[in-house]
Amino acid sequence: VQLQASGGGLVQAGDSLRLSCAASGRTFSLYTVGWFRLAPGKERELVASISYRDRSTYYSNSVKGRFTISRDNAKNMAYLQMDSLKPEDTGVYSCATSGRPRARDVYEYEDWGQGTLVTVSS
Repeated sequence: VQLQASGGGLVQAGDSLRLSCAASGRTFSLYTVGWFRLAPGKERELVASISYRDRSTYYSNSVKGRFTISRDNAKNMAYLQMDSLKPEDTGVYSCATSGRPRARDVYEYEDWGQGTLVTVSS
């Protein structure tokens, strides 16, 4: 699956952003989609995922209640709605796909898109 993330930018704390992930290639509906964040000085972190099997979702504790992941299989798109943004949300966000329904670790994701930078100022 080829992936392309977009929608990043510079915002102020408390603002919202919506990231998009456009997919092409193999059947998108058969893959779990994850959004990862790479922040300065930190390891890459899975912030949200949505399963291909039942659309069940996962959120890291750091974003739970503020971020919402969704997908539109008909459009081969996935989204990450980010509300109440905080400076600690700053980082490069990438979307990735996995053939596993409950993928949580980086190594479980096979295809990756280029990242989109989100910068949240205080």
